[in-house]
Amino acid sequence: MITGRISGGTHGWPFAAATFDLDARGYVEDEWQLEGDAQLYRHRSGTDRSVDGRWQAEPSGSAAFVTRLLVRRPADPARFNGTVVLFWNNVSLGFDLLAGESPEIYDGGFAFVGVSTQRNGVHGYPGGASPGLTIWDPSRYGSLSIPSDGAAYDIFTQAATTVGRDRPGGSNDPLGGLLVQHIVALGASQSANWLATYLNAVQPLARAIDGFILDIYFGIGSPLEVSPASANRLATPKEIPDAVTKMPPGAHLLRDDLDVPVFVLNSETEATGYYPVRQPDTDRFRLWEVAGHAHGTRRRGTDRLPSNWPRDLGTEESPMGTPPQANVLSMEPVRSAALHHFHLWLTEGTPPPRQPPIEFDVEARGPVIRRDHLGIALGGVRTPDVDVPTARHSGRASDGTLVLTGSTTPFSDEMLRALYPTRQVYRERYARAAATAVDAGVLLEGDAERMVAALD
Repeated sequence: MITGRISGGTHGWPFAAATFDLDARGYVEDEWQLEGDAQLYRHRSGTDRSVDGRWQAEPSGSAAFVTRLLVRRPADPARFNGTVVLFWNNVSLGFDLLAGESPEIYDGGFAFVGVSTQRNGVHGYPGGASPGLTIWDPSRYGSLSIPSDGAAYDIFTQAATTVGRDRPGGSNDPLGGLLVQHIVALGASQSANWLATYLNAVQPLARAIDGFILDIYFGIGSPLEVSPASANRLATPKEIPDAVTKMPPGAHLLRDDLDVPVFVLNSETEATGYYPVRQPDTDRFRLWEVAGHAHGTRRRGTDRLPSNWPRDLGTEESPMGTPPQANVLSMEPVRSAALHHFHLWLTEGTPPPRQPPIEFDVEARGPVIRRDHLGIALGGVRTPDVDVPTARHSGRASDGTLVLTGSTTPFSDEMLRALYPTRQVYRERYARAAATAVDAGVLLEGDAERMVAALD
């Protein structure tokens, strides 16, 4: 249950608060305390994480928790489109990341609710090695407590109920009386893994979510049972790059027997690992794989969604480090298009347009991405920067190894002159590619216009 707003503290603002002008977007931001007893789950006797994704879970006890919801909502109810984006905060670096957020949330009139579901986001890594909420501002967040990640699944369900259609309302309503029609669950990278397990094991029991978006997802769900003793046993930021190179391929499908839509939006980085568990598009499932784009990028933020790291952490640099050859392309415009189409799927029954998958050759060593003569992946969602490239953009390192930041290798001046005899030729081809992406449904018209205008 909601027990009131969170305010004050040493910093005087919420961790990961918006760094763009919310008022200009017609939005307000509040932070709320959610507390209660979280249901724990386990696999039913004789079952486990089966390949078909149709997992069978049952209650296995409970755990008391106190956590926070970061809420951004339209100030004017007339601006609200009826859908709440319920985000499972990513905690791979030991603090809350809003990875997967897109400008369409605010352009399209959605409400956004970031849920601190996991222990590392609240308490950080052992020994204060990362700024979990209670470490970053103990006077603001000192009362928060999540005993183990086993509680995360029901914390997410309770968050959905707290902002859903049948919430109590009143003075402790995080959405200020907005009329909610749909709850969309969104998770990215690490949190997409947890959301996959929620979808496969908990959604059939809780039925609290109306649709799922798994962003940059490798195809491996997280454990359903997590003991308090293992609550902090995630790879530390310095260990993540090495852990990624040893990541196993996708291990299971997403269950296909539910009556809610599911959208997997992947970059090229995840495509190879996800390949073994690809599922065909149906009236309830979509997969988009974005060629030439990477899991991470050289830039932490964009003009439309600036990073909160300089303000909250005093740095722009990732704890994992960012190699100078990291990919420079942003998934943000495609994320906006995906969310736009997902909302139409929920409200009008119109599925997102189908997109071709990234192309692979299957060799003895496993699937290998097919590439053109410039080194750009074939197939997949096409953006102007990969169809009219000035660099070799890849979801992998320049030597082909798996790294989250991918790579961008600029073309030589000689190659650029051969491809584009004049600047005007390049601009015209880029504009045509942007228009093609709009027609395909993978870019919104406004984003395409901004991308073309940025060339001037």
